[in-house]
Amino acid sequence: MNRQDTSRDAAAGVPRMRSPDRSQVDPNPKRIDDLIPSDHKARLIWELVRGLDMAPLYAQIKAVEGHAGRSPIDAQVLTALWLYATVEGVASARELNRRCYDCDPYKWIRGGVDVNYHTLSDFRTDNLQWLKEQVVNNIAAIRAEGLADLDTLGQDGMRVRASAGNASFKKAETLERLLEESEQEWDRLQEGFEQETELSARQQAAQERAAREKIERLKQAQEEVKQVAEQREKRKKGDGASARASTTDAEARRMKMGDGGFRPAYNVEFGTDLNSLVIVGAALVNAGSDGGQMEPMVQQIEAEQGPLPEDAEYYVDGGFTNKEDIESVGQRGVTVFAPVKEPEKQERQGKDPYVAKPGDTPQVAAWRERMGTAEAKEKYKQRSKTEWPNAECRNRGLQQFLVRGLAKVKAVVLWYVLIHNLLRMVALRAERAQVSA
Repeated sequence: MNRQDTSRDAAAGVPRMRSPDRSQVDPNPKRIDDLIPSDHKARLIWELVRGLDMAPLYAQIKAVEGHAGRSPIDAQVLTALWLYATVEGVASARELNRRCYDCDPYKWIRGGVDVNYHTLSDFRTDNLQWLKEQVVNNIAAIRAEGLADLDTLGQDGMRVRASAGNASFKKAETLERLLEESEQEWDRLQEGFEQETELSARQQAAQERAAREKIERLKQAQEEVKQVAEQREKRKKGDGASARASTTDAEARRMKMGDGGFRPAYNVEFGTDLNSLVIVGAALVNAGSDGGQMEPMVQQIEAEQGPLPEDAEYYVDGGFTNKEDIESVGQRGVTVFAPVKEPEKQERQGKDPYVAKPGDTPQVAAWRERMGTAEAKEKYKQRSKTEWPNAECRNRGLQQFLVRGLAKVKAVVLWYVLIHNLLRMVALRAERAQVSA
């Protein structure tokens, strides 16, 4: 390098930049309440949660003022976290736990209270009865405000993928062999613990728990495969031999899905008030067909909300068309609107599909005649509204259950129902206020 180049570098000097210094304290700390704007949806959900009855959950708390014991997380915090997570399509407790520390809306709801995914997961599925009560009470409150009247109802089913895989479904003989092997493994495990081991007490307990739960699942699968076999035998003699049950989620069933394929799933049934679009009844079954589900839903709605109005109408699709259900629901004074099966085929055979058939009860005969009228066909267009709550739940992430067993899956469904109805209540109030203005 010549002398001229050296003097030019000295004149230019060393480049000066502003580089990060992450050891310094943030000069602009925020209050937790400033993390989200005043009109953020998390604030709305918090206010809605404050209107729920927390007394049954608070009654379970053993830690009381003036006595020793660790204070649990406020149930309002856990409820608000799951309701907001449901709106955002978050279905995993681990993902929710991550967001509680990485995302401002969840930080705001948490309000500085530490949470963990175990607590979040347990809270979501351990309070089924409380969830039922909140859903029922919320529907009653909506009715008391005159936002829903239950005079026009509809029902639709939605098959949602279960946590189990296709390969987990085994026949009775295979289940018996697997159970025998698991019990032998349990015996070997106990013998190993009696000898010297390098495993800690926690590690031993974890291995015991895993082995015990595997045996319990296999025993449950054996009970379920018997039920499946009995149901298959009723439909077709000799078909029970092919019955299978899952070793991971025994209560799940292989069902035909919307794309035509068969996968392990549960059938979610929603009864909806078609005027307000409020879900007024929710059921979970492990039957792949909607047939026979209308009467149980109407019975549930009346048990929770009282008798339906005398002029109540009930809309369902062809999958629910079942003469026994039409008769029993009709005897309750409810007018059923459901399509007659294969009307074109009957007409080609020279038969009138809307004329009473031999053996029809008065309720079934009236249904046939009713569905042949232009008025009924026009009214039946309302049935499409029954699919709206299903679509809302799908959009909020109800694509596959991450928990197993009817009870836990039902709890997850009720979280979707509760937040759906709470937000419908807010929307209906706003619509009424706008009309009044």
